[in-house]
Amino acid sequence: MNSFSIEEIKIGDQEKTKKLFDEADVMTFARISTDYNPAHVDFDYAKKSFFGKQIVHGMLVASLFSSIFGVKLPGLGSIYTKQSLKFTKPVYFGDEITASVTVKEINTEKNRVLFDCVAKNQNEEIVIIGEAEIMPPRRK
Repeated sequence: MNSFSIEEIKIGDQEKTKKLFDEADVMTFARISTDYNPAHVDFDYAKKSFFGKQIVHGMLVASLFSSIFGVKLPGLGSIYTKQSLKFTKPVYFGDEITASVTVKEINTEKNRVLFDCVAKNQNEEIVIIGEAEIMPPRRK
């Protein structure tokens, strides 16, 4: 696990993570979040929906960004202060998503780093775009 202070971070720094989402992930997230929307958890309902089959919760997919910030960049000791998200394509069971973050701006005075966030499926199609503001740990 990493722990980078603002002095160690540079514009353009990147990190990523990858995960294949399955039905068990969705059912666990539904239980934890209490989001039992049938588009996620009901095969028959989802089959008749706009998407044609069950989809993964967008916020579950977006949580990949949190995993990057918490353990990779900036890592341990960082605090998530803001996030914007735009969901551009559905994620289906069996999709492998690569989430990546890139340092966009650094505000040393306020100890804040702004990141571009992008998640793509196995076909390189963007499924989420957004920005996050993180407060990295103080100098070691």
